[in-house]
Amino acid sequence: MSVYKQLGEILISEGMVTAEQIKEAISLQSKKGGKIGEILVKLGYIDEEQIVYALSKQLSIPHASLSSGRLKPRSDEKLKEIVPYDFAIRNLVLPLSRDLNILTVAVFDPLDLILIDNLRKLTSYEINPLVSTRSDIIKAIENFYGKEKAFQEAIEASYDTKDEGLQTVESNEVQLSLDRLIAKTEEAPVVKLVDLIIRQAIEESASDIHIEPQRDKISLRYRIDGVLYDIAPPSRTMQLALISRIKILSKMNIAEKRLPQDGGFTVKMGNRMIDLRISTIPTIYGEKVAIRILDRERVPLDLEKLGFLSQELVLIRKGISFSYGLIFLTGPTGSGKSTTLYAALSELNKSSRNILTIEDPVEYRLDGINQVQVRPEIGLTFGNVLRSFLRQDPDIILVGEVRDLETAEICVRAALTGHLVLSTLHTNDAAGAIVRLVDMGIPNYLVASSARLIVAQRLVRKLCPFCKEPYELKKNELPKGVALGTSLVYKAKGCEKCNFVGYKGRMVIAEVILVDEDIREAIYKNYNSIQILEVAKKKGTLSLLESGFKRVEDGTTSLEEILAIALY
Repeated sequence: MSVYKQLGEILISEGMVTAEQIKEAISLQSKKGGKIGEILVKLGYIDEEQIVYALSKQLSIPHASLSSGRLKPRSDEKLKEIVPYDFAIRNLVLPLSRDLNILTVAVFDPLDLILIDNLRKLTSYEINPLVSTRSDIIKAIENFYGKEKAFQEAIEASYDTKDEGLQTVESNEVQLSLDRLIAKTEEAPVVKLVDLIIRQAIEESASDIHIEPQRDKISLRYRIDGVLYDIAPPSRTMQLALISRIKILSKMNIAEKRLPQDGGFTVKMGNRMIDLRISTIPTIYGEKVAIRILDRERVPLDLEKLGFLSQELVLIRKGISFSYGLIFLTGPTGSGKSTTLYAALSELNKSSRNILTIEDPVEYRLDGINQVQVRPEIGLTFGNVLRSFLRQDPDIILVGEVRDLETAEICVRAALTGHLVLSTLHTNDAAGAIVRLVDMGIPNYLVASSARLIVAQRLVRKLCPFCKEPYELKKNELPKGVALGTSLVYKAKGCEKCNFVGYKGRMVIAEVILVDEDIREAIYKNYNSIQILEVAKKKGTLSLLESGFKRVEDGTTSLEEILAIALY
């Protein structure tokens, strides 16, 4: 504890944090564990660079970074043989040089004495550590060991695989004996290829992986910031073994190729646990696999960090503070509704509250919350589970999605009997959710009495901060009736840091309606969605387009991105 206290004193003396922020971090550490530095970073009070600076000063250990050029290993000293890639990436350690019996390495945590001891035993060298940030070490490791080279070699090796035992029949279905197939999935090339496909997708911050069989090839694509990109695919001869390996990891039936299947498994990268959700469907050329990557480190379940404007956050927090009522998140698939719901739940999650969720599927596992996975094949439906929930003394209920009248009626009943109910709907805007519930068959007076907060949202790509370019906007570039508060905006360019796309990361734009007396009256009077939105605007609600324009004005995203996502 004295070490952390000294670290806190350095951070305070350098003006990086306040004493109150250190106390808050120590309080969180006592409840959830972890390191003070990492907790301060997660709270958003400091960044990795500041922690590394403080550690360097505290322990009198030199600081190395990519920008300084000190994270460049010597190329003529066989460092890759001394510290293998798997050990380096798993433990976040980069060998830099060796002199006599001393090996100089860059590490993220110089206080990890077990790692230093393991490294000493592995290499038979005395260890001289330098301290660096996690992100710089990962980039330097991949640059040094050749991440892309390793992936490319695995892809190229797949084309050298002999097509043993495979028979293509007229229906383009590839057949193989089950015993032989299981054996092939355990072969090193298949194991390595699956590992590399998943690892590269995670490192590229992809949200999904698509493995799609075509007539004479396999298509491999990653979805990054909402856009699908083609990746060099493996040989089609690896199709069955590749897909079967994923199905085995996901605990699916590898003999069943005629029906869709769902599964999942968890991988570990460094000290991050990442959930993978797997779905397969039969196509005319074989099974297609979609892998959803659920990385809590990449998408923090924190309302503050999702990109909402401060005025939107005020309304959202007021809405979720009610002890009962309906809260709806709306938007198309892939608009971040579930992430926002989980972030809200994380904020509401206290030991004094009984929180139950019913989901299809469960996307993130949250400590202290009782989560139920829908299984319609055995009668475990939204409706059946919701009825049981009401006998479980809940304070807060999360329903993955309201899909039918039965589910909607139970949600409304729960909201009116003293429970806070959070759920999602597929509508274009926030006011449309009210109209959708009435169209489903819920009387408008019940909707008015139960609704508390409705949030419509979209995800838009953020401009790369390293290469975005300012330019003067001309009046004819704006759609008719649209006005911006500035003519100086930014556009995408492209550089190495964003893979020459011009965008890096995504954030939320939102339309937030807090249901007050005026909105209730509009619902009672059966107003349409346009009329309800006009009432909400008088209270300060921004439409999706207006919310997006605020991000254009502050240079966070481009006008083209907002018009493509929010203009409908």
